Amino acid sequence: MTVSPIPLRWLDDAPPARLGGGATWGIPLPRGAVSSAGQLGLREVGGDAVPAQFWPLATWPDGSVKWAGCAVGAVEAPAQYEAVVDAAPPASTGSVVVRDEPDELIVSNGVVDLVFARPERGPVDALVRRVVRDGRTVAEDVRLVSLLQQEIPEDGGASPRQHYRSRIRAVVVEQRGPVRAVVRVEGVHRAEDGSREWLPFTVRLVLVDGSAEVRLVHSVVWDGDAQHDFLAGLGLRADVPLRAALHDRHVRLAGADGGFFAEAVRGLTGLRRDPGAEVRAAQIRGEATPPTAQWNPQVSQRLELIPAWGDVTLTQLSADGFGIRKRTAPGHAWIDAGAGTRAEGYLAISDPAGGLGVGVRSFWQSHPGQLDLRGATGERAELTAWMYAPEARPMDVRFYHDGLGQDDFATQLEGLEITYEDYEPGFGDAHGVARTHELTLFAYAATPAIEDVAASVDAVQRPPLLQPTPEHLHAVGVFGDWAPVDRSTPARAEIEDSVDFLLDYYLGQIDQRRWYGFWNYGDVMHAYDLDRHVWRYDVGGYAWDNSELSPDLWLWYSYLRSGRADVFRLAEAMTRHTGEVDVYHVGRWQGLGSRHNVQHWGCSAKQLRISSPIYRRIFHYLTADERVGDLLTELRDSDTRFLDTDPTRKVRTDAATYRPDRAALAVGLGTDWGALAATWLADWERTGDERSRDRLLGTMADIGALPHGFLTGEALYDIDAGRFDTTRDRIAVSHLSAVFGLVEVASELISLVDVPGFRDAWLEYCRLYLASPQEQLDAVGQELTGIHLEQAHSRLTAYAAAATGDDEIADAAWQAFEGIGEWLVHRRDFVLRRIDGPGVLNPVDEAPSVGTNDVAQYGLAAIQNLALVGHRLPQ
Repeated sequence: MTVSPIPLRWLDDAPPARLGGGATWGIPLPRGAVSSAGQLGLREVGGDAVPAQFWPLATWPDGSVKWAGCAVGAVEAPAQYEAVVDAAPPASTGSVVVRDEPDELIVSNGVVDLVFARPERGPVDALVRRVVRDGRTVAEDVRLVSLLQQEIPEDGGASPRQHYRSRIRAVVVEQRGPVRAVVRVEGVHRAEDGSREWLPFTVRLVLVDGSAEVRLVHSVVWDGDAQHDFLAGLGLRADVPLRAALHDRHVRLAGADGGFFAEAVRGLTGLRRDPGAEVRAAQIRGEATPPTAQWNPQVSQRLELIPAWGDVTLTQLSADGFGIRKRTAPGHAWIDAGAGTRAEGYLAISDPAGGLGVGVRSFWQSHPGQLDLRGATGERAELTAWMYAPEARPMDVRFYHDGLGQDDFATQLEGLEITYEDYEPGFGDAHGVARTHELTLFAYAATPAIEDVAASVDAVQRPPLLQPTPEHLHAVGVFGDWAPVDRSTPARAEIEDSVDFLLDYYLGQIDQRRWYGFWNYGDVMHAYDLDRHVWRYDVGGYAWDNSELSPDLWLWYSYLRSGRADVFRLAEAMTRHTGEVDVYHVGRWQGLGSRHNVQHWGCSAKQLRISSPIYRRIFHYLTADERVGDLLTELRDSDTRFLDTDPTRKVRTDAATYRPDRAALAVGLGTDWGALAATWLADWERTGDERSRDRLLGTMADIGALPHGFLTGEALYDIDAGRFDTTRDRIAVSHLSAVFGLVEVASELISLVDVPGFRDAWLEYCRLYLASPQEQLDAVGQELTGIHLEQAHSRLTAYAAAATGDDEIADAAWQAFEGIGEWLVHRRDFVLRRIDGPGVLNPVDEAPSVGTNDVAQYGLAAIQNLALVGHRLPQ
């Protein structure tokens, strides 16, 4: 099969001025077209081949490559690129190599060497033993550090803190070049006195061809006791050798809006006596000053009388303010040195012989953050990028109320009626949730020009990214039913405008409402309080959304069809959040997610519908992100959670049928099986795992064999066999079944594999859900109850219309979307008011009475209806 060149685009529509840290992304390939990632190449559009690295991310059922990961190294003048099949290779393939020494592992790219110690040889506390630039060590003992308090005094007083640092358990090379190398480091935080270990972590370090930058993806799991463990600091620390005189040592801190704090350890400007214009200019530029013999002797002979500032700190304790202060040495007062709104999360210490910088992505958005420089007057400075600031109030993840007497299911269901909170004692536990941060280390041969630093900081916060075009993604046929944006008719344009309006609204709400913070960034709120003019942040299940009704999918499908960079970054932040914070990675509920709540982990509904890979896999394939790959893999056996956690235990009327001791597990064919199917599909296509394949195809066949297919609602699952009992004969429909990814995964599966009966079962469900009572009665002998979210379910009707070619059903889909729709047809009905007056904290745009979940489902229905039955859209 001949494959045309695959067009690529820069996420922000234009190549960056310089690609200092390279780029990594994914591309989909037509089924049956490419048997090996080695067939792929990269070239400039209409130009020469470019050194690049390719590897398989997923395969089609026939074994051909479905998704390939791609990487390019540092490029001085990036261009427009395209991927090609069976093209001539470039003259050079890259310089990244990995050397396995007896006691060390060394990763090199011709510019930087990363030296790792081997934990199998003895105790190792450092992520990286040395960072070497051009043969000179610029950083040593790169490690993780943390602080633990055992109590938070109610009077706000101080409490003793224990110091912890990383203890490495494993160092694994995942990629060895020639363009990109990846090293995974796993470990825990260990008390300095050896008394305790906690906070397991995974750090990936990525080094690409020709780059002086090292990308780090740091993921930590909170596995403490909420009543007694209060994290008081979490950071990355490194020692930086310094060789130059104090006046040639330079500190750089990124402030807000491109501004920088750029000073020397010992300043030579603003003095009573002038060292000379050339001396001052060199120091300001970050260059070595002329020899002191060339200075004004009134300064050079009094250098020791000019204070040297050895310690500098920047704190970002909220999304709206940072402060910088410095001091000469411990035991002396701190002096305020600067302040602003939103710092960009960068700190460096360097001299003309080299140095180290660190950047933290989404620094102010993930507050509280802190950047520390200590000992800059000595032979080694200590640089720390705090992902949780020691100067903030210690992290408190205790449940937010005492249970309110809800000690049995009956009382808990009453609580659900009033606050929409599904409470159960002991279930609002954060033990097992996680958090991922992205950082970049900069290995400097000398102090860089401030213009270069500014470009680097911008790339940390908004990494340049290559992407397949919406047209190519659609042509290959990945991710089911969607199509690129089309405004070719007035009716289409009006719906497209409504979709854009809602996207823009939520992008704006994140900043207006300050939906930021260590645990919060990436999520949105569920519903609005029209009386207080705030989102219902303190009302049970109406607070944080936690993927309720799939806002993740709404954002990703919106990006797939539009290519909008702002939508991509919102979806990316949500994927990072919902896959880490809203899901348990160790402990009692490992593999399950938590329903929406005041606290992300607060709800007692621990279910697969939240942890489902359907919300993560799009990001994984578009970016080749290894951490999200971990999240997909760790769910492989999530079906076993039905053995100990019945998702409908509080309302189950047929408890006798749920027999974990006999592996007769009642699994819902909507939210539960949809999540399992997404899990098994992702695992099968990524790893070839036969267990996942067999359970996916087997349960699909079983659903097709049930007397009423998906209309059965729930089937008994034999976990040992991975199959459903096909004799269950009943009808039960839930309005939630198809709004947590079932629509998307069912459509994709039908296009991938031909499993007898499955397509017919899905079509019947799609056709009957919004059919007339008489049609339902004629088809299955009874009317369906529990029919809600009609506008959202119009896409099921649209699917049935597209599959059958029936224009009457297509018209019914648009009628359901526009006529039966519960709250919104087009943006003119989404009324906003500017609220600014007594009782309102800040001027805000009042939200409508609908919730985020309704907005997400409207967006998905609009997108899928346009793709499936757009030809029947009323004019």
